[in-house]
Amino acid sequence: MHASLRRLVVALLVLTSLVAIGATGFWVLGAGRWSYDECLYMTVITLSTVGFGELSQMHEVPGARPLTILLIVSGVGALAYVQGNLTALLVEGVIGQVLRRNRMRKAISGIERHVVVAGAGSTGKHVIEELVATGTPFVVIDRDQGHLERLSADICGGKMLYVHGDATDDHTLVAAGIERAMGVVAALTHDKDNLFVTLSARSLNASARIVSKIVEDRADAKMLKAGATSVVNPAMIGGRRMASELVRPEVNEFLDQMLRDKTKNLRIEEAIVPENSSYVGVSLKDSPIRRETKLLVIAVRHKDRTFIYNPDPEHILDGGTTLIVMGDAESVSKLRKILDDSAISHEPAARVEPPSKSNPQP
Repeated sequence: MHASLRRLVVALLVLTSLVAIGATGFWVLGAGRWSYDECLYMTVITLSTVGFGELSQMHEVPGARPLTILLIVSGVGALAYVQGNLTALLVEGVIGQVLRRNRMRKAISGIERHVVVAGAGSTGKHVIEELVATGTPFVVIDRDQGHLERLSADICGGKMLYVHGDATDDHTLVAAGIERAMGVVAALTHDKDNLFVTLSARSLNASARIVSKIVEDRADAKMLKAGATSVVNPAMIGGRRMASELVRPEVNEFLDQMLRDKTKNLRIEEAIVPENSSYVGVSLKDSPIRRETKLLVIAVRHKDRTFIYNPDPEHILDGGTTLIVMGDAESVSKLRKILDDSAISHEPAARVEPPSKSNPQP
């Protein structure tokens, strides 16, 4: 849009310069024979190739007709340049925006199990970066169209899915596919706005996991009561991180390097063992987790929400437990697929009728 506008301005400057040169040229060549208004009029009808007629006694002025020929040739190119850039501006601006909105709407309607990020400010930007790093599909909502376009270009190479609008409006949440989302991040500036998003999101999707940002500590209980699954206070996390940098700098350096390494994309992730998995009752060492994915199991959470840290290789897997693993995102996706594929079908086997006594089988 900005490039097209700049090209149009350049084209208009070229055309204006030709008008000024032509009018001044006729006026100088005429040596008072014609007024400047007449010279300007002659230049305009010449550049536009209208050709109403030339100035009086023009044939008597040396150089007037060669100047006219030059203006005609230059005018055709200059006007074509202006019209071409004006058309490009309209197509890229009005028509282009409509086409982009339609493509965006179609792409959003085709995804599911994604994350809706309400707010693309300082907090939302980091949420988006992490979702991109882990390969999690998402849709962003923000009021600033220009900011959304910049984030899309800087983080996602122009392919970010977003909705320009107010995240506190139910229609905007629906446009972002809230009913099909697996999670919602409320990362707006004010607690009251995040509270409203949480209430709306919970009413539109009862099963989604909702993580809300809070600014004031006292907003914690209200946000959870409104339907948030969990809340995050960036100020509190920032303060704890600053203290950690003082007392355990090497640990923080390790975590930073793990998150920033673009070649390995290491993360601490989770994967759930299905209740009917064929690996239920199998020890960690006999499972394919380490052998096929190279992931490190650093903890196991049972269904009663108790954790076992650094589990023994002889630890027996139970259905419904969550494995906390460390490794790259691709290996985590592979582990989840392995666990999902390990689910045993409980469809009843076909019934075999016993042989009739009157017709015994040989």
